[in-house]
Amino acid sequence: MAKLAVIGAGFGGLALAIRLQTNGHEVTLVERREKIGGRAYVWEREGYVFDAGPTVITDPPCLEELFAGAGRSMADYVDMLPVQPFYRLFWEDGTTFDYTNDEELLFSEIGKLNPADVEGYAKFLDYAGHVYREGYEKLGHEAFLDFKSMISAAPALMRYEAFRSVYAMVSRYIKDEKLRQAFSFHTLLVGGNPYKTSAIYALIHKLEKEGGVWFPKGGTHALVRGLAKLFEDLGGELITGNGAERFETEGDRVSAVILEDGTRLRVDGVGSNADIVHTYADLLKDHPRGMKAARALAKRSYSPSLFVLYFGVEDPYPDVPHHSILFGERYKGLLDEIYGAKELPEDFSLYLHHPTATDPDLAPPGCSTFYVLAPVPHMGNFTGDWDEMAARYGDTILAYLEEHLLPGLRQKIAVRHHFTPKDFSRELNAHLGSAFSLEPVLWQSAYFRVHNRDDKLKNLYFCGAGTHPGAGIPGVVGSAKATAKLMRSDFA
Repeated sequence: MAKLAVIGAGFGGLALAIRLQTNGHEVTLVERREKIGGRAYVWEREGYVFDAGPTVITDPPCLEELFAGAGRSMADYVDMLPVQPFYRLFWEDGTTFDYTNDEELLFSEIGKLNPADVEGYAKFLDYAGHVYREGYEKLGHEAFLDFKSMISAAPALMRYEAFRSVYAMVSRYIKDEKLRQAFSFHTLLVGGNPYKTSAIYALIHKLEKEGGVWFPKGGTHALVRGLAKLFEDLGGELITGNGAERFETEGDRVSAVILEDGTRLRVDGVGSNADIVHTYADLLKDHPRGMKAARALAKRSYSPSLFVLYFGVEDPYPDVPHHSILFGERYKGLLDEIYGAKELPEDFSLYLHHPTATDPDLAPPGCSTFYVLAPVPHMGNFTGDWDEMAARYGDTILAYLEEHLLPGLRQKIAVRHHFTPKDFSRELNAHLGSAFSLEPVLWQSAYFRVHNRDDKLKNLYFCGAGTHPGAGIPGVVGSAKATAKLMRSDFA
């Protein structure tokens, strides 16, 4: 039985810790913040409950597998509620589109915009099914540790034209511009620009259509708490409010984790779910491997950040669905600026989360809980002072929502707070304040992403958004599965 530490109690860290504990190892899960969850944190304000980050739960089987592997049932830990429609999409000319896996309704919605695209959508769905099987079912839980492993996957990647973008593949089958946006925006939920992200990510559509979109009763953090309870029920040790300060090494192995209060955890191996640059630059700063790897990672391209505004409202807004996407006047031009501009765009496209549409208990009676997020450039591009400008930027977004979707909003707000790129940096140690780590482009995927096991320090492992397969709950849970396989073999 090995003595192992996992750094960071987000979804990836929790999934890795559970798998390792299930395998019979002695696991300590270390979280710097007072509450677990990482990007899936939670705030409570005057009776309003705000999930901090991930709110679209897809592929429930990847989570159920964690419980089943430990001989438990996920239903005993968390109650998952279906969400319909998956999303309602809004354009500024008044067009709306309900995105669902109800095939009859979906075909009707497509037909309203362009009847000819019903047939094109069927062809796109067939394509998405192929890349789902190749890119997710076959490769999504496997570690790419050497170039040979990448070469073996290349024929399938080339056959499905992974070198093309998601938007390009959608456009091959679908002609209406609004529908092209409707079937390509998903990459934004994992940090990818639809015009640059590999077409393999079209698998997200198949993933949603097959497994549905879900929301945990009590919010995403209820799922986080269920995973933590499972870990502790299995005998794992969870430390919160006392993060990892640095790693001690002996030669080319990590020998101990030093916590912020000076506690020294002697370990046989470490799995880091922390930010990849932070892990190398800060936790491994005393080892030559740390700074060398951090310098190399600094040259990579990173996903943008997010401005997130949380607000509790004294109105139930019963006609507003759980998930809404509000497209602005621009699509490609706005994305170009979000992913590369040195200035903050004046316009925006928004994701609006309204969890009380599914679970009214997340707000006082007759009230609503919301958060709205706007993708914004990371701090390596836009260097403005978010502490100084955040409130004004939030006011602009609220005015837009009031005009387009939530009448009378600003007079009904009871509580509000925000989370900016600067908060991603200082609260989550996110490099450049990126919300999703490395940008999910083909040349930063699979073997070309951070490996699940370090090439030099053979008992240092990684999971989370910076590793294969990438961001999103299925992605980071899949990375934990790949990493756990390696650790199970190495510590057998």
